[in-house]
Amino acid sequence: MQRKQQWMKRTGSVMLVLSLLVSACGKGEPDSAAQETPNQNQMEVTEENDVQQEPVEEPELVYPYTAPLTGKGLDEELTTRPISIMVENSPAARPQSGLHQADLVYEVLAEGEITRFIATYQSEEAEIIGPVRSIRPYFVELADSLDSVIVHAGWSQEAMNEMVKRGVNHLDAVYGDHPYYWRSQDRRAPHNLYTKTEQILEGAEDRGFRKEWEQVAATYRDAQDTSQGSPATRVNMDYIAGYEVGYTYNEELEVYERIMAGKPHVDRETGTRLKAHNLLIVRAPHRITDQVGRREVDVMGPGEGYMLQQGQMKEITWENRGGMIRAYENGVEVPWIPGKTWIQIVPMASNVVIN
Repeated sequence: MQRKQQWMKRTGSVMLVLSLLVSACGKGEPDSAAQETPNQNQMEVTEENDVQQEPVEEPELVYPYTAPLTGKGLDEELTTRPISIMVENSPAARPQSGLHQADLVYEVLAEGEITRFIATYQSEEAEIIGPVRSIRPYFVELADSLDSVIVHAGWSQEAMNEMVKRGVNHLDAVYGDHPYYWRSQDRRAPHNLYTKTEQILEGAEDRGFRKEWEQVAATYRDAQDTSQGSPATRVNMDYIAGYEVGYTYNEELEVYERIMAGKPHVDRETGTRLKAHNLLIVRAPHRITDQVGRREVDVMGPGEGYMLQQGQMKEITWENRGGMIRAYENGVEVPWIPGKTWIQIVPMASNVVIN
């Protein structure tokens, strides 16, 4: 009897220990069903985290003003007069400086087989621009149409006559305004004369030039609108025998990148490729007037030409109205895309190939 009681006590003790072990295991490790079924609170947290991780689109910036010669947004109204600088394009002047920072660039023949640029600055400052060269009468017409302060180094007599007739504000590095220019030591004269927008503005202040601007503005369209026309990813134009300019379309950047003498045309200091959002090619009458090869060029129009934008080309008519050369299609002005604009003024017989 006593042995039976002892055995029962031992059995009870074992059962008690087993019971405690089972209880402990149950508290420390929930069953698989409990792990796989989250409660309502857990589901709400998971859904909330998913929403927070989704990317949030940044709102498009809306500016109260736009730059008149580029159509780009500005925080403040731009009322300062533009600066139009005569920049050389002979082989000894390449690569040039600061052309990539101009709002608007005209290219037109000077004399012989040399073109020159009329680079106009307003919305962007440039620390070095040049080489600066002399002016011609039709350069005066283009720059004065924009109501620019004109910057040059010398002139033809016809150009000076035109400036006097128009009463333009101009700074001439050769005759009296040399403090607003400098000559570099790594190029030979006359291909080494430079300036910058800050110095020109100082010169305009010192000379007491008129500050009020007779505003000129292009007509712009929404940059998201696509141009309608014929495909145009490459263009080559002969200004004259042996002098060829080209552009290729960069689809990713939506710009035309300039080619000069068969090579990419870049900025001397930065290596930045010269490019245009709007490329306007206009055919204009040219006439040689002297033995040196100086010309008369009709930059007022009307005439015919081509507008290239966003990889598309339109055949247009052109005319210098409201301060600048503008393109028209069926009598309606073709708006520009916000950005840089280059206008190529070529002789009537120039070979222009667009494909």
